[in-house]
Amino acid sequence: MQPTLLILAAGMASRYGSMKQIQGFGPGGETIMDYSIYDAIKSGYKKVVFIIREDFSEDFKYIFEPKLKGKVDTAYVYQDMKAFTNGYPFPSERTKPWGTAHAVLSARDAIKEPFAVINADDFYGRDAFEKSFKFLTTECSDRLFSLIGYELSRTLSENGSVSRGVCKVDDQGNLVSIAERTKIYRDGPKITYEEGNQKIEVPSDSKVSMNFWCFDPSVFPFTEKIFSEFLSEHGDDPKAEFFIPIIGDLFIKEGKGKIKVIPTTAQWFGVTYKEDAPDVEKSLKNLIRTGIYPDHLWET
Repeated sequence: MQPTLLILAAGMASRYGSMKQIQGFGPGGETIMDYSIYDAIKSGYKKVVFIIREDFSEDFKYIFEPKLKGKVDTAYVYQDMKAFTNGYPFPSERTKPWGTAHAVLSARDAIKEPFAVINADDFYGRDAFEKSFKFLTTECSDRLFSLIGYELSRTLSENGSVSRGVCKVDDQGNLVSIAERTKIYRDGPKITYEEGNQKIEVPSDSKVSMNFWCFDPSVFPFTEKIFSEFLSEHGDDPKAEFFIPIIGDLFIKEGKGKIKVIPTTAQWFGVTYKEDAPDVEKSLKNLIRTGIYPDHLWET
């Protein structure tokens, strides 16, 4: 069964201050998402599902449909704050949906096959898509999911601290746990994160999650179950978010199966801060110069 790529593009991009999912960084105005889709197609993916905001859908389709038509099948799903809440009386001051795991759940009716999940505004690199496609077509099952693991040193911003899910991996390469570390940054020759008043060093080759997951469709009923539990425990908090690592953590802890951490040496880059934009443009120019990508993606 052909796998699908699910792209999370409904984010509000609060720190960046705009819809960074559609900002052009390539020489032809290509978005970071364009490069992900291009890499996915080159790796074998034939279907892309976008999670978007309904009020943005017409503009979004106007941008992407003309260049993707005939190259890959597309579908669109809207993340609705009320979806899968089963009438739960969440706080009136809540203004946005429930996070990335809720976004994945929103795609339940659109995906019936193994699938990968990525963020719209992260550049992952061809190697990650090739490895995910191979996993989804040869290994993925209701007992085995995967996570593409990036080297921490390849995922930092020069313009401020970042948050990263630092992975603990066993001797077989399976995920044991993910610890969300906020305020990670280069501190001279070291990489550290702050916890209270402490600075704690993290090995530069630590594997981290950049939200590139591979799932069997059996993840949907499991996610719906734990979202219900999440609402019972955290639904009264207007800022509570239901993140994908919660799915992974409980999948392991409840003995449902294993999550294979697939290492990639790909260089991640993205726009955490506005000041990151020139570095993204420079990185893309270098990849074009070395022949990884054409000058204009969709004219070839």
